[in-house]
Amino acid sequence: MNLQNTKTLENLMRAFAGESLARNRYSFAAEQAERDGLPVIAAVFRYTADQEKEHAQVFADFLRKGGRDNPELSGGFPVDTAADTLSLLTAAARNEAKEHEEIYPAFAAVARDEGFGEIARKLELIAQVEQCHAGRFEAFRRLLAEHKLFASDLDCAWICLNCGHEFSAKAAPEHCPVCGEAGFFIRVEMSPYSYQ
Repeated sequence: MNLQNTKTLENLMRAFAGESLARNRYSFAAEQAERDGLPVIAAVFRYTADQEKEHAQVFADFLRKGGRDNPELSGGFPVDTAADTLSLLTAAARNEAKEHEEIYPAFAAVARDEGFGEIARKLELIAQVEQCHAGRFEAFRRLLAEHKLFASDLDCAWICLNCGHEFSAKAAPEHCPVCGEAGFFIRVEMSPYSYQ
């Protein structure tokens, strides 16, 4: 696969840079969420950051296969400078939606036009993941904005992400009765490893 002098090469470099930057943005956002006393939101940011790293790896592998192991690119990429968790969740949802709706579909179309079907398929699949990321960030943004991150209108199952304590109630306690930590409760259905 020769990517030299193709638009797909430039798009892969942009995708690699974008995913790498997203990983760092989400790592920084996780630190802010920790400072804001929201370790459950920090866990969401870190979980997504690890997935962005894997996306960057996919794009780096294509660059290597195409003869580019040290790409250079300059360009405009978002830098989330907000100083609060709610604003960072809002920016993350917006950025992920843009990747899903605009950026990766356009990159996939170019790759397909240039004869790189495998690259186009991966871009389309990663765009679907970015849609999930956008939805995840938006769900947590909405809960935080509505002051329902740790409360529900109905009884629901809660789990402490720190120690695994589960129970049903309308609200999570401020501190877990098992480990004593605050801010680790999440609705069981929103847990990344839910079996329900």
